[in-house]
Amino acid sequence: MGSRLLLVPLGCLALLLPPPGAAEFSPSLDSDFTFTLPAGRKECFYQPMRKEASLELEYQVLDGAGLDVDFHLLSPKGETLVFDERKSDGVHTVETEDGDYMFCFDNTFSTISEKVIFFELILDNMGEDGQDEEDWKKYVTGTDLLDMKLEDILESINSVKARLSKSVQIQTLLRAFEARDRNIQESNFDRVNFWSMVNLGVMVVVSAVQVYMLKSLFEDKRKSRT
Repeated sequence: MGSRLLLVPLGCLALLLPPPGAAEFSPSLDSDFTFTLPAGRKECFYQPMRKEASLELEYQVLDGAGLDVDFHLLSPKGETLVFDERKSDGVHTVETEDGDYMFCFDNTFSTISEKVIFFELILDNMGEDGQDEEDWKKYVTGTDLLDMKLEDILESINSVKARLSKSVQIQTLLRAFEARDRNIQESNFDRVNFWSMVNLGVMVVVSAVQVYMLKSLFEDKRKSRT
């Protein structure tokens, strides 16, 4: 889990280096994480990026009152690239430069409600594909005798890889949507049960008062006749 920065102004974040305890993801193409953000707290993470790469970040608030959170994305120079205020979800893509990008989820505006947050990172053009292509070229010896081109094979493999990665991303997002909808339904179920019990209690009290009032009326009549 990321390091906690409590009530730090945005202007001061520009002067901070990524803290030693902050969460760092390996340079894979796809990473996702779900965590609980307590009330009145702020969680920050950082991701090392290369020049001319692409960073796509999607987040969702799965549970918690209001289903909202503040989101900040800062460049390696400390500049605020994205700021979302009190939103339940968001998707942002930025072209990157060399350095560590920091993104924070802020729940300091809430005093009692914690939030369950899911986010996913998708990294493109991180240099791994080029290295894979260089590895393939080591085995190009004698390819002129074959009725195919190595570039065609690489293009097909990369196409399949991209589609599989997209499928995994969509499935992960669908699971996140399902989790959020389940939390909403369970919350509604608890509310319905609570107010049903309140209504039942009111009906029992009203019935008891009515019986008491009727008995009182009959008792008064008997006393007046004697």
